[in-house]
Amino acid sequence: MTNRTVLALGSLLPAEMEQLEAQYNVIKLWREVDPDRTLHTHAAQIQGIVSTYNGPGVSAKLMEALPNLEVIAQFGVGVDNIDLGVAQTRQIAVSNTPDLLTDDTADTALSLLLAVSRRIVEGDMYVRTGNWANGPLPLGSSLSGKVVGVVGLGRIGQAIARRCAAFNMMVVYHGPREKLDQPYRYYSDLVEMARDVDYLVLACVGGEGTRHLVSRSVLEAMGQKSFLINIARGSVVDELALVEMLVNRRIGGAGLDVFAHEPHVPDELKSMDNVVLTPHIGSATLETRAKMGQLVIDNLAAHFDGRSLLTPVV
Repeated sequence: MTNRTVLALGSLLPAEMEQLEAQYNVIKLWREVDPDRTLHTHAAQIQGIVSTYNGPGVSAKLMEALPNLEVIAQFGVGVDNIDLGVAQTRQIAVSNTPDLLTDDTADTALSLLLAVSRRIVEGDMYVRTGNWANGPLPLGSSLSGKVVGVVGLGRIGQAIARRCAAFNMMVVYHGPREKLDQPYRYYSDLVEMARDVDYLVLACVGGEGTRHLVSRSVLEAMGQKSFLINIARGSVVDELALVEMLVNRRIGGAGLDVFAHEPHVPDELKSMDNVVLTPHIGSATLETRAKMGQLVIDNLAAHFDGRSLLTPVV
């Protein structure tokens, strides 16, 4: 396979990166001093792309510059940074890494939910700065008996729902259609669900189809005692409206792992004691990232061996 050239837009973990380099000629674009020149020089040789969910996008322009591109292997579940329409037109195969990160991402959602409810981050700083000597930390909120609305009841959404149910929470959900095999109440109207829940947890896909799905009207429906948890994509939320609502205490708080313009985070959010912020760590464990990297490699191998992709998107 070493005669094949793969363009890597981001790095896998060291062990998987070493394996990738043992099998292909790998161009590490992020290390190139002049990426455009490198692409121009090697355009005809590049047959595959390794892309990452949080890295540079695989745009129409990039694909058009690579006449012999056959396959794009995405490190991540979301593929909203890939122009799938162009890939389909060009018959370029696209894979992702689903299932592997379900549990870790669901755990992240529960971590944020617990942290913002029980004031974990605030409490940590309360101890470190010596404020405990001046009196107890203000009371947090209990999860038991509360209603949590999950937006997007796919693999990750269902894993979040199971975890919330274990905390004795009542689970409801919203999505494009009702899932008859699920035991939770379905809301076709997101505003109506937002009005009825104590926690709104976002686990839907990103992209134009869900852009600003959580609009100002949804946030207004939540009210002052409700919390927003987002482990989906920053684009799903109207971030300007969210900041305004939080600044004015019109919703109870938020736990956010994703943002509209990563790695930029609005400064207003950083100073709020009712907001917990994490740097897009949904699947960020050594075990899961290693499995994701291996699946990227296995999808490339399947394609170049003439077999079906293990986890096809297009």
